[in-house]
Amino acid sequence: MRALIQRVSEAAVRVDGAVIGEIGPGLMILVCAMQGDGEAEADRLAAKIAKLRIFPDEAGKMNRALPDTGGAALVVSQFTLAADTSRGNRPGFSAAAAPDDGERLYEHFAARMQAQGVPVATGRFGADMKVSLVNDGPVTIWLDTAG
Repeated sequence: MRALIQRVSEAAVRVDGAVIGEIGPGLMILVCAMQGDGEAEADRLAAKIAKLRIFPDEAGKMNRALPDTGGAALVVSQFTLAADTSRGNRPGFSAAAAPDDGERLYEHFAARMQAQGVPVATGRFGADMKVSLVNDGPVTIWLDTAG
């Protein structure tokens, strides 16, 4: 699985103009299931993200994990993280998991984040979503369970 995480002071996702998920301070997590991924990859990714020490401590050093801060996660499916741009100018997305698998693993990942003690808001799988956020830092990190 792949994820792009951003430390945020706030984030929201809208579908058809209505807010369906929003958080204050925490992490915006864009997540993509890849072909061959299963629950083990989703579990490993959720555990890694929950333990990443990317929030400042009292001295201003990145030394605290999300559960230490009381922050939340906004988890949004993002199949375009599977983009292959190695040939031509039009990205290919064939490395992404099939939609049924992608949705199942997206929901499993969100549940695993919650099991790590993180309040979770979500987008809507497969919907045309409008995402807004205020990146704090900025801190943006790419994660891939394949590497």
